[in-house]
Amino acid sequence: MTPQRVTLITLGVADLNRARDFYRQLGWTPAQEAEGVAFYQMHGQALALFDLDELARDQGRPDTRLGTGAMTLAQNFPDRAGVDAAYATALAAGATPLKPPVEVFWGGYAGYFADPDGHVWELAHNPFWPLNGDGSLTLPEAPLS
Repeated sequence: MTPQRVTLITLGVADLNRARDFYRQLGWTPAQEAEGVAFYQMHGQALALFDLDELARDQGRPDTRLGTGAMTLAQNFPDRAGVDAAYATALAAGATPLKPPVEVFWGGYAGYFADPDGHVWELAHNPFWPLNGDGSLTLPEAPLS
């Protein structure tokens, strides 16, 4: 296995049409779609929305009830205004607010919401991690402390 690389993140969803509509309202457009799945192109990787029951079957555990919320997906923004705008867009699209954007102990600004299937997203501005011009992140070489 090639270390430290993720090429596809798959989110199990209970209602693919509802999930596609939610992400469409966030401004996302599927790059490819097939029955039961939608793929979104991102910076060097893709995100998939996959029917929850079909995902369990595809994993070889058809009788397992898959859960959500145990991990966080995150988007970083170059400033606080970007965080606030993205949070407002998510709520308008039907997201469940978990924590409104606030100043956080480590010196940044962040908030959380859950999509209609309970997948948790963090929206953050980290002044210690400047974004590249295309919005991607390259971690600085300096240690955090």
